[in-house]
Amino acid sequence: MSEMYVHAKGSFCLDSLIEKVKNKENFHKAGALALFIGVVRGETPAGEKVQKLEIEAYEEKANEVLSNICQDLKKREGIVDVQIHHLLGEFTVGEDLVYVLVAGSHRDNVFPVLKEAVERYKKEAPIFKKEFVIGGGGEEKAYWVAEEQNS
Repeated sequence: MSEMYVHAKGSFCLDSLIEKVKNKENFHKAGALALFIGVVRGETPAGEKVQKLEIEAYEEKANEVLSNICQDLKKREGIVDVQIHHLLGEFTVGEDLVYVLVAGSHRDNVFPVLKEAVERYKKEAPIFKKEFVIGGGGEEKAYWVAEEQNS
């Protein structure tokens, strides 16, 4: 596989993603770009304060799954390109974690595909999140998060 979808933190940026999509041969067919940026939330659903996250992946499989999602969604009517790029490493509150970009002929084409791309990568890709938090009593703890608990 020539294209990478998971990247070490600092090795991939939003500007390069947008430039990459705009330089594709068929971009002239696009009239809309929709972008989702996932960032580190500062609080868990239980109200604990997040100190940092560690993101890991089974990289070979994650690249395969993300590629398959993108290829599948690119077949939708009016879709020019779909890109999902997840960063790996240690992150603090507010930092970017994932970029999902959909280019299409019209806004009505891109928004539903963007939502589906986000939902699918969260369910299908072997990407793992460890939260380091401060509990209600001030204790520090860390645990791996199941995506269903923290959507």
